[in-house]
Amino acid sequence: MKTLKNHVLIYDNECPMCAIYSKGFIHSGMLDENGREAFTEISLEHKNLVDYTRAKNEIALIDQNTHKVMYGLDSLLLIIGNSFPLLEKVARISPFYWFFKKLYSFVSYNRKQIIPSKNDTEQACIPDFNLKYRVAYISFVVIFSGYILSQLSVKMGLGLSQNFWREFSICIGQIVWQVLLLKSYLKDKTWNYIGNMMTVSLIGTLLLIPALYLSISPIFTIIYFGIVVLIMVLEHIRRCTILRLNFLPTITWIAYRVLVLLILIYYYV
Repeated sequence: MKTLKNHVLIYDNECPMCAIYSKGFIHSGMLDENGREAFTEISLEHKNLVDYTRAKNEIALIDQNTHKVMYGLDSLLLIIGNSFPLLEKVARISPFYWFFKKLYSFVSYNRKQIIPSKNDTEQACIPDFNLKYRVAYISFVVIFSGYILSQLSVKMGLGLSQNFWREFSICIGQIVWQVLLLKSYLKDKTWNYIGNMMTVSLIGTLLLIPALYLSISPIFTIIYFGIVVLIMVLEHIRRCTILRLNFLPTITWIAYRVLVLLILIYYYV
């Protein structure tokens, strides 16, 4: 790899994704040994160079020779392009650049909902709330989960037909249920909680995908589904703890799922 010398990447050290790929740049030789610096430990010299607010949303790359700072996708393309010029040229073609920039923002603005961190002080690298990308994340999870669950429902032997709109409505109903019941409790944490709840749904959906392709009995599918639900409950509790919420959101979350299950059994079994 060709090393991009005299550049420092200011990364979110409380974001596992950011820590992994920035460390990967170091280990692969794309950045030198001192080529990254944790946001929470940023030096005064570098703090004076970067747009501190923007750096929370878009990872900053400082050229120590010119003191020029690049942000977000441009930072990553400069590092990658130094070793793979062709990849950078392709990524900078207008349609691709637009797509990757949107994808970068989609992940960056939702990264604390994808992988939450306990540190929420002013010094922490917490991105601004962006309604457009939060709604986009929620919509993605609802559509993806609705599709996978509609496929899985046939294999559970409960007499359910494949129906995307049924599962889609259940996912939407979960959000509406939680917001209506917990609005006065969650207050300013509502969007943060809903984002984390959607990640729990996404984790459960991903864990259920293998059941679609395994030739197993309906009974085993139900048992496997129950194990996934248990994992989701524990993860929901863990995330609520990080958000400094009590067990109330988990109780209402479970209550909705039980209610839906009873309705499905009543009408379809």
